[in-house]
Amino acid sequence: MQNESKPEQQISGAFGTIKAHDVASRKGLRARFLTLIAIIGPGLIVMVGDNDAGGVSTYAQAGQNFGYSLLWTLPLLIPVLIINQEMVARLGAVTGVGHGRLIRERFGRRWGNISIGSILLLNFLIIITEFIGISLSMEYFGVSPYLSVPIAALILFAVTASGSFQRWERFMMLFVAINFFVVPLLLVTKPHYATAFHHAVVPGVRGGATSSAVLLIISIIGTTVAPWQLYFQQSNIVDKRITPRWLNYERIDTVLGSVIVVIGATALIAASAAGLSGHGGTNAYSDALGVARGLGRYVGHGAGTLFAILLLNASVIGAAAVTLASSYALGDLSGSRQSLNARVRDAKGFYGAFAGLLSVAGIVTLIPGAPLGLITLAVQAMCGLMLPSTTIFVLLLCNDREVLGPWVNGRWLNVVATFIVVVLVVLSVTMMVSTLFTSINVVALLTALSVAAGVGLLIGLPIGLRRAGTAPSYDVDKRDWRTPRLTLLAPIPSSFARRMLLRAVGSYLAVAGTLLVVRIVQLSTS
Repeated sequence: MQNESKPEQQISGAFGTIKAHDVASRKGLRARFLTLIAIIGPGLIVMVGDNDAGGVSTYAQAGQNFGYSLLWTLPLLIPVLIINQEMVARLGAVTGVGHGRLIRERFGRRWGNISIGSILLLNFLIIITEFIGISLSMEYFGVSPYLSVPIAALILFAVTASGSFQRWERFMMLFVAINFFVVPLLLVTKPHYATAFHHAVVPGVRGGATSSAVLLIISIIGTTVAPWQLYFQQSNIVDKRITPRWLNYERIDTVLGSVIVVIGATALIAASAAGLSGHGGTNAYSDALGVARGLGRYVGHGAGTLFAILLLNASVIGAAAVTLASSYALGDLSGSRQSLNARVRDAKGFYGAFAGLLSVAGIVTLIPGAPLGLITLAVQAMCGLMLPSTTIFVLLLCNDREVLGPWVNGRWLNVVATFIVVVLVVLSVTMMVSTLFTSINVVALLTALSVAAGVGLLIGLPIGLRRAGTAPSYDVDKRDWRTPRLTLLAPIPSSFARRMLLRAVGSYLAVAGTLLVVRIVQLSTS
């Protein structure tokens, strides 16, 4: 049985509570519904939080520059999001520990420190982009960034440091609800729904598959599948005290969040296409503030106002989720207490990290002449740099029987997950290389990497399926099985394939990281 944490306590969600001693099976629809709304939260918040300032800007750019033609990319992301996040949800519920700590314990301190250090740097840069979104949205209403950014930071800290997970989750659900402002935005922009539906199911690119179009498609995927999501959802599930007994409800939470985030992204592309795509070509996009002003000019002031509200909301919930993911990661690194149920005086390190990240990111945003464009570029490149390693570690952990026991991936889930991971790796490497070498032929690079990945899958998948052993039996109800104390687990068996994979990941991180630093230095000094 799990020995990593204190005895289980009650689950207190935004919409209900499950007592610690309540382990009865739910047989009626009403009982199941009440249980679902008590569990719901981590999956929904992580997904809606991923439609952050960067996401809103990317979707608006797709609609303004390419009309409805890129809508087909979004439905494809639903299974990707569900499978990726279901795996970390399972890891959180079964192990009871955060993602960074799990990597440290199973792959060694070096890999754990690299993973946590990288996610902290990336998250810090993402938080800056969220504050950029806050400043741009409030600038539309004539509010100075020197007022809007500090107020946003104070509100975020006050709610997070309330000492109650339930209060924090209710606050986040308020921002989830504000996302539905996209409905009146659609009503006022009046997109052509038949055309939008056609492009949602029939792939195509207005103007052809140019390098800029391919890069934007990769950006849509990259902004929807982000490394910080893995850290956030696993630790948030642990913080909420969700155990394997309630995992099916958390899976519904994850599926619901995945569908809602894609519907929201689709609506933003459609609204931007309807309002702006007829007023410029494939290079018309400037920034999110330009989109709000453009909608106000061509559609009406109400459309611009609604878009600015959605941008502000996305930036705030994104900042809250990404900053909390960073605090969780720091807790994994230091071993300090990391719970939203803790009071400030009892978890000074946890809340101190949260306050520090908000403060420094806000200050950087407000520095006159700060290289905000360079920061945005670094975020894109680092997402491309980190996504391969984070998804590979998730897949390896979900096949670790010492950690997950009867909850390890099934054979066919591994096939689908491996295919998804390989696709994400190809897209991430393409984004990384094209960001560093802007003159490269993106279409040719993507084609070459896809062919190499396809050959690797054809060779590797049959070998992996043949080597899959028979699952052992367990003398305990699967719903009650928890990871034993991590220090008591047998080490991961070493194999040639695993060693080669980790060396490849390490080499990629070293080379790509060095190139990224060189490129940033070049841009900052030019």
